[in-house]
Amino acid sequence: MKKNRVEQLKSRFARAALTCSCATWLLANSAVGFETNATVRESHVSAGNASLYVREIGQGPAVIVLHGGPDFDHTYLVPELDRLSDEFHLIYYDQRGRGRSADGVKPEDVTLASDVSDLDQIRRYFKLDSVVILGHSWGAVLALEYALRYPERVSRLILMNPAPVSQNDFKEMRKERLEKLGPDADRLTAMRASGGYKEGDPDAVAAYYRIHFRAAFARPENLDKIVERLRSSFTKEGILKARAIEDRLMDDTWLSPGYDLLPRLKTLKVPTLVINSDHEIIPAGTPKHIAESIPGARMVTLQDCGHFSYLECPAAVREQIDLFFSRK
Repeated sequence: MKKNRVEQLKSRFARAALTCSCATWLLANSAVGFETNATVRESHVSAGNASLYVREIGQGPAVIVLHGGPDFDHTYLVPELDRLSDEFHLIYYDQRGRGRSADGVKPEDVTLASDVSDLDQIRRYFKLDSVVILGHSWGAVLALEYALRYPERVSRLILMNPAPVSQNDFKEMRKERLEKLGPDADRLTAMRASGGYKEGDPDAVAAYYRIHFRAAFARPENLDKIVERLRSSFTKEGILKARAIEDRLMDDTWLSPGYDLLPRLKTLKVPTLVINSDHEIIPAGTPKHIAESIPGARMVTLQDCGHFSYLECPAAVREQIDLFFSRK
Protein backbone atom coordinates (compact mmCIF):
# COMPACT_ATOMS: atom_id res chain seq x y z
CA MET A 1 0.00 0.00 0.00
CA LYS A 2 1.29 3.42 -0.88
CA LYS A 3 2.61 5.51 1.98
CA ASN A 4 0.21 8.41 1.40
CA ARG A 5 -2.78 6.09 1.77
CA VAL A 6 -1.47 4.81 5.11
CA GLU A 7 -0.93 8.37 6.28
CA GLN A 8 -4.46 9.33 5.21
CA LEU A 9 -5.90 6.47 7.24
CA LYS A 10 -3.78 7.38 10.27
CA SER A 11 -5.08 10.94 9.98
CA ARG A 12 -8.63 9.60 9.83
CA PHE A 13 -8.08 7.72 13.12
CA ALA A 14 -6.64 10.82 14.78
CA ARG A 15 -9.68 12.88 13.80
CA ALA A 16 -12.03 10.10 14.87
CA ALA A 17 -10.43 10.02 18.31
CA LEU A 18 -11.64 13.58 18.88
CA THR A 19 -15.25 12.64 18.20
CA CYS A 20 -17.42 12.49 21.31
CA SER A 21 -18.55 9.05 22.46
CA CYS A 22 -22.26 9.86 22.06
CA ALA A 23 -21.79 10.73 18.38
CA THR A 24 -19.81 7.55 17.84
CA TRP A 25 -22.63 5.51 19.37
CA LEU A 26 -25.18 7.12 17.11
CA LEU A 27 -23.09 6.46 14.02
CA ALA A 28 -22.42 2.90 15.06
CA ASN A 29 -26.06 2.11 15.50
CA SER A 30 -27.79 3.97 12.71
CA ALA A 31 -27.62 4.40 8.96
CA VAL A 32 -29.82 7.50 9.13
CA GLY A 33 -28.36 10.43 7.23
CA PHE A 34 -26.06 8.37 5.04
CA GLU A 35 -25.68 9.93 1.62
CA THR A 36 -23.29 9.40 -1.26
CA ASN A 37 -22.84 11.29 -4.49
CA ALA A 38 -21.05 8.34 -6.06
CA THR A 39 -22.55 7.11 -9.32
CA VAL A 40 -23.86 3.56 -9.48
CA ARG A 41 -22.78 1.76 -12.66
CA GLU A 42 -24.60 -1.35 -13.84
CA SER A 43 -23.52 -3.95 -16.39
CA HIS A 44 -23.58 -7.64 -17.22
CA VAL A 45 -20.57 -9.93 -17.47
CA SER A 46 -20.77 -12.98 -19.71
CA ALA A 47 -19.82 -16.25 -17.98
CA GLY A 48 -20.60 -19.21 -20.17
CA ASN A 49 -24.36 -19.61 -20.37
CA ALA A 50 -24.84 -17.05 -17.58
CA SER A 51 -24.99 -13.27 -17.70
CA LEU A 52 -23.83 -11.97 -14.34
CA TYR A 53 -25.42 -8.72 -13.17
CA VAL A 54 -22.81 -6.31 -11.79
CA ARG A 55 -23.29 -3.16 -9.72
CA GLU A 56 -20.29 -0.85 -9.23
CA ILE A 57 -19.91 2.18 -7.03
CA GLY A 58 -16.97 4.28 -5.86
CA GLN A 59 -13.31 4.70 -6.80
CA GLY A 60 -10.08 3.37 -5.35
CA PRO A 61 -8.83 -0.15 -4.61
CA ALA A 62 -11.24 -2.73 -6.03
CA VAL A 63 -13.30 -4.84 -3.64
CA ILE A 64 -15.42 -7.69 -5.00
CA VAL A 65 -18.44 -8.16 -2.72
CA LEU A 66 -19.97 -11.63 -2.33
CA HIS A 67 -23.52 -11.83 -1.01
CA GLY A 68 -24.86 -14.51 1.29
CA GLY A 69 -27.75 -16.93 1.15
CA PRO A 70 -26.67 -18.73 -0.89
CA ASP A 71 -30.19 -18.18 -2.26
CA PHE A 72 -30.14 -14.37 -1.98
CA ASP A 73 -28.76 -11.66 -4.27
CA HIS A 74 -26.70 -8.56 -3.51
CA THR A 75 -29.61 -6.17 -2.83
CA TYR A 76 -29.86 -6.83 0.91
CA LEU A 77 -26.36 -5.37 1.34
CA VAL A 78 -27.15 -1.90 0.03
CA PRO A 79 -27.19 0.98 0.63
CA GLU A 80 -25.34 0.54 3.94
CA LEU A 81 -22.28 -1.22 2.54
CA ASP A 82 -22.00 1.58 -0.03
CA ARG A 83 -20.47 3.66 2.77
CA LEU A 84 -17.17 2.11 1.73
CA SER A 85 -17.44 3.69 -1.72
CA ASP A 86 -15.70 6.88 -0.59
CA GLU A 87 -12.43 4.91 -0.41
CA PHE A 88 -13.03 1.77 -2.47
CA HIS A 89 -14.31 0.64 -5.86
CA LEU A 90 -17.06 -1.77 -4.79
CA ILE A 91 -17.99 -4.47 -7.29
CA TYR A 92 -21.18 -6.28 -6.30
CA TYR A 93 -22.63 -9.04 -8.46
CA ASP A 94 -25.55 -11.44 -8.24
CA GLN A 95 -24.23 -14.98 -8.20
CA ARG A 96 -25.22 -17.32 -11.02
CA GLY A 97 -28.93 -18.17 -11.08
CA ARG A 98 -29.84 -15.62 -8.42
CA GLY A 99 -31.26 -12.11 -8.60
CA ARG A 100 -30.60 -10.46 -11.93
CA SER A 101 -28.15 -13.22 -12.92
CA ALA A 102 -30.94 -15.80 -13.22
CA ASP A 103 -31.95 -15.51 -16.89
CA GLY A 104 -31.07 -18.57 -18.93
CA VAL A 105 -29.63 -20.42 -15.91
CA LYS A 106 -31.02 -23.73 -14.70
CA PRO A 107 -30.35 -24.94 -11.14
CA GLU A 108 -28.34 -27.85 -12.53
CA ASP A 109 -26.01 -25.30 -14.15
CA VAL A 110 -24.84 -24.15 -10.72
CA THR A 111 -22.18 -25.84 -8.62
CA LEU A 112 -19.55 -24.68 -6.19
CA ALA A 113 -17.07 -24.96 -9.06
CA SER A 114 -19.18 -22.72 -11.31
CA ASP A 115 -19.51 -20.13 -8.53
CA VAL A 116 -15.73 -20.09 -8.08
CA SER A 117 -15.25 -19.83 -11.85
CA ASP A 118 -17.75 -16.93 -12.05
CA LEU A 119 -15.88 -15.04 -9.35
CA ASP A 120 -12.68 -15.44 -11.33
CA GLN A 121 -14.48 -14.23 -14.45
CA ILE A 122 -15.51 -11.05 -12.61
CA ARG A 123 -11.88 -10.53 -11.59
CA ARG A 124 -10.66 -11.00 -15.16
CA TYR A 125 -13.37 -8.74 -16.60
CA PHE A 126 -12.14 -5.86 -14.46
CA LYS A 127 -8.50 -6.70 -15.32
CA LEU A 128 -7.51 -7.19 -11.70
CA ASP A 129 -4.32 -9.17 -11.11
CA SER A 130 -5.05 -9.41 -7.41
CA VAL A 131 -8.19 -8.27 -5.63
CA VAL A 132 -9.72 -7.70 -2.21
CA ILE A 133 -12.71 -9.98 -1.61
CA LEU A 134 -15.41 -9.17 0.95
CA GLY A 135 -17.80 -12.02 1.66
CA HIS A 136 -20.84 -11.87 3.93
CA SER A 137 -22.19 -15.10 5.50
CA TRP A 138 -22.25 -17.69 2.68
CA GLY A 139 -20.20 -15.22 0.66
CA ALA A 140 -17.32 -15.79 3.11
CA VAL A 141 -17.42 -19.52 2.30
CA LEU A 142 -17.22 -18.76 -1.42
CA ALA A 143 -14.40 -16.27 -0.79
CA LEU A 144 -12.35 -18.90 1.04
CA GLU A 145 -13.04 -21.58 -1.57
CA TYR A 146 -11.73 -19.15 -4.19
CA ALA A 147 -8.70 -18.06 -2.15
CA LEU A 148 -7.64 -21.65 -1.55
CA ARG A 149 -7.67 -22.30 -5.30
CA TYR A 150 -6.13 -19.01 -6.39
CA PRO A 151 -4.27 -17.43 -3.44
CA GLU A 152 -2.09 -15.35 -5.76
CA ARG A 153 -5.21 -13.64 -7.11
CA VAL A 154 -6.40 -12.42 -3.69
CA SER A 155 -4.68 -9.50 -1.96
CA ARG A 156 -6.90 -9.38 1.14
CA LEU A 157 -9.95 -11.14 2.57
CA ILE A 158 -12.73 -9.58 4.63
CA LEU A 159 -14.95 -12.31 6.06
CA MET A 160 -18.04 -10.62 7.48
CA ASN A 161 -20.19 -12.76 9.80
CA PRO A 162 -18.94 -15.91 8.06
CA ALA A 163 -20.95 -19.09 7.68
CA PRO A 164 -19.32 -22.43 8.64
CA VAL A 165 -16.54 -23.87 6.50
CA SER A 166 -16.61 -27.34 8.02
CA GLN A 167 -19.33 -29.95 8.37
CA ASN A 168 -18.77 -30.11 12.13
CA ASP A 169 -19.34 -26.37 12.54
CA PHE A 170 -22.39 -26.59 10.28
CA LYS A 171 -23.87 -29.33 12.49
CA GLU A 172 -23.14 -27.23 15.56
CA MET A 173 -24.88 -24.26 13.94
CA ARG A 174 -27.99 -26.33 13.26
CA LYS A 175 -28.02 -27.73 16.79
CA GLU A 176 -27.60 -24.32 18.45
CA ARG A 177 -30.14 -22.80 16.09
CA LEU A 178 -32.83 -25.29 17.08
CA GLU A 179 -32.14 -24.68 20.76
CA LYS A 180 -32.43 -20.91 20.37
CA LEU A 181 -35.58 -21.07 18.25
CA GLY A 182 -37.55 -22.98 20.87
CA PRO A 183 -41.25 -23.06 19.88
CA ASP A 184 -40.46 -21.10 16.71
CA ALA A 185 -38.72 -24.21 15.36
CA ASP A 186 -42.10 -25.97 15.09
CA ARG A 187 -43.61 -22.88 13.48
CA LEU A 188 -40.91 -22.82 10.83
CA THR A 189 -41.36 -26.53 10.16
CA ALA A 190 -45.09 -25.98 9.65
CA MET A 191 -44.44 -23.00 7.38
CA ARG A 192 -42.04 -25.02 5.20
CA ALA A 193 -44.77 -27.64 4.81
CA SER A 194 -47.38 -25.10 3.74
CA GLY A 195 -48.53 -24.82 0.14
CA GLY A 196 -47.58 -21.16 -0.13
CA TYR A 197 -44.00 -21.73 0.97
CA LYS A 198 -43.54 -24.81 -1.21
CA GLU A 199 -44.88 -22.94 -4.25
CA GLY A 200 -42.56 -19.98 -3.64
CA ASP A 201 -45.22 -17.44 -2.72
CA PRO A 202 -43.22 -14.26 -1.94
CA ASP A 203 -45.38 -13.27 1.04
CA ALA A 204 -45.18 -16.75 2.57
CA VAL A 205 -41.40 -16.84 2.14
CA ALA A 206 -41.02 -13.33 3.60
CA ALA A 207 -43.10 -14.40 6.63
CA TYR A 208 -40.80 -17.39 7.04
CA TYR A 209 -37.67 -15.24 7.03
CA ARG A 210 -39.23 -12.85 9.53
CA ILE A 211 -39.14 -15.67 12.07
CA HIS A 212 -35.95 -17.29 10.78
CA PHE A 213 -33.91 -14.08 11.20
CA ARG A 214 -35.61 -12.79 14.36
CA ALA A 215 -32.61 -13.64 16.55
CA ALA A 216 -30.10 -12.26 14.05
CA PHE A 217 -30.38 -8.64 15.19
CA ALA A 218 -29.41 -6.60 18.20
CA ARG A 219 -32.24 -4.19 17.41
CA PRO A 220 -35.60 -5.61 16.24
CA GLU A 221 -36.40 -2.73 13.90
CA ASN A 222 -33.58 -3.84 11.62
CA LEU A 223 -35.36 -7.15 11.05
CA ASP A 224 -38.09 -5.23 9.23
CA LYS A 225 -35.52 -3.57 6.97
CA ILE A 226 -33.96 -6.85 5.88
CA VAL A 227 -37.25 -8.69 5.38
CA GLU A 228 -38.70 -5.80 3.35
CA ARG A 229 -35.54 -5.67 1.26
CA LEU A 230 -35.65 -9.40 0.57
CA ARG A 231 -39.38 -9.27 -0.20
CA SER A 232 -38.91 -6.47 -2.73
CA SER A 233 -36.80 -8.71 -4.98
CA PHE A 234 -38.79 -11.93 -4.48
CA THR A 235 -40.62 -13.55 -7.38
CA LYS A 236 -42.10 -17.04 -7.38
CA GLU A 237 -39.84 -18.21 -10.19
CA GLY A 238 -36.78 -16.62 -8.60
CA ILE A 239 -37.48 -18.15 -5.19
CA LEU A 240 -37.88 -21.67 -6.53
CA LYS A 241 -34.77 -21.44 -8.70
CA ALA A 242 -32.64 -19.96 -5.92
CA ARG A 243 -33.92 -22.58 -3.46
CA ALA A 244 -32.91 -25.40 -5.82
CA ILE A 245 -29.50 -23.77 -6.27
CA GLU A 246 -29.07 -23.51 -2.51
CA ASP A 247 -29.73 -27.24 -2.20
CA ARG A 248 -27.05 -27.98 -4.80
CA LEU A 249 -24.47 -25.75 -3.12
CA MET A 250 -25.20 -27.27 0.27
CA ASP A 251 -24.63 -30.72 -1.24
CA ASP A 252 -21.26 -29.46 -2.52
CA THR A 253 -20.23 -28.10 0.86
CA TRP A 254 -21.91 -28.51 4.26
CA LEU A 255 -23.71 -31.75 3.45
CA SER A 256 -20.73 -33.34 1.70
CA PRO A 257 -19.19 -36.04 3.94
CA GLY A 258 -16.04 -34.76 5.59
CA TYR A 259 -16.34 -31.22 4.21
CA ASP A 260 -13.73 -29.18 6.09
CA LEU A 261 -11.70 -26.22 4.84
CA LEU A 262 -10.04 -25.55 8.20
CA PRO A 263 -6.90 -27.72 7.72
CA ARG A 264 -6.32 -26.23 4.25
CA LEU A 265 -6.72 -22.67 5.58
CA LYS A 266 -3.48 -23.15 7.51
CA THR A 267 -1.64 -22.85 4.18
CA LEU A 268 -3.31 -19.55 3.26
CA LYS A 269 -1.02 -16.51 3.37
CA VAL A 270 -3.58 -13.84 2.52
CA PRO A 271 -4.12 -11.00 5.04
CA THR A 272 -7.54 -11.69 6.53
CA LEU A 273 -10.04 -9.82 8.69
CA VAL A 274 -12.83 -11.84 10.31
CA ILE A 275 -15.76 -9.76 11.57
CA ASN A 276 -18.03 -11.38 14.16
CA SER A 277 -20.93 -9.98 16.23
CA ASP A 278 -22.21 -10.61 19.73
CA HIS A 279 -25.85 -11.07 18.55
CA GLU A 280 -25.09 -13.77 15.98
CA ILE A 281 -27.19 -16.69 14.80
CA ILE A 282 -23.97 -18.48 13.86
CA PRO A 283 -22.06 -20.01 16.80
CA ALA A 284 -19.00 -18.08 17.97
CA GLY A 285 -16.89 -21.15 17.24
CA THR A 286 -17.32 -20.70 13.49
CA PRO A 287 -15.44 -17.39 13.04
CA LYS A 288 -13.01 -18.37 15.80
CA HIS A 289 -12.03 -21.58 14.01
CA ILE A 290 -11.59 -19.72 10.72
CA ALA A 291 -9.44 -16.99 12.28
CA GLU A 292 -7.32 -19.51 14.17
CA SER A 293 -6.72 -21.52 11.00
CA ILE A 294 -5.53 -18.67 8.76
CA PRO A 295 -2.00 -17.56 9.71
CA GLY A 296 -2.01 -13.96 10.95
CA ALA A 297 -5.78 -13.51 10.58
CA ARG A 298 -7.37 -10.91 12.84
CA MET A 299 -10.80 -11.48 14.36
CA VAL A 300 -12.97 -8.80 15.95
CA THR A 301 -16.32 -9.23 17.70
CA LEU A 302 -18.56 -6.19 17.42
CA GLN A 303 -20.75 -5.37 20.41
CA ASP A 304 -24.49 -4.73 20.27
CA CYS A 305 -24.48 -6.03 16.72
CA GLY A 306 -26.07 -8.89 14.78
CA HIS A 307 -25.47 -11.07 11.73
CA PHE A 308 -26.00 -8.12 9.36
CA SER A 309 -23.22 -6.09 10.94
CA TYR A 310 -22.81 -3.67 8.02
CA LEU A 311 -26.43 -2.59 8.68
CA GLU A 312 -26.49 -2.47 12.47
CA CYS A 313 -22.95 -1.25 13.16
CA PRO A 314 -21.73 0.60 10.05
CA ALA A 315 -19.25 2.83 11.87
CA ALA A 316 -17.69 -0.05 13.79
CA VAL A 317 -17.41 -2.10 10.60
CA ARG A 318 -15.81 0.82 8.79
CA GLU A 319 -13.35 1.41 11.62
CA GLN A 320 -12.18 -2.20 11.53
CA ILE A 321 -11.85 -2.23 7.74
CA ASP A 322 -9.85 1.01 7.75
CA LEU A 323 -7.58 -0.38 10.46
CA PHE A 324 -7.15 -3.58 8.44
CA PHE A 325 -6.06 -1.64 5.36
CA SER A 326 -3.71 0.59 7.33
CA ARG A 327 -1.62 -2.45 8.24
CA LYS A 328 0.89 -3.61 5.66
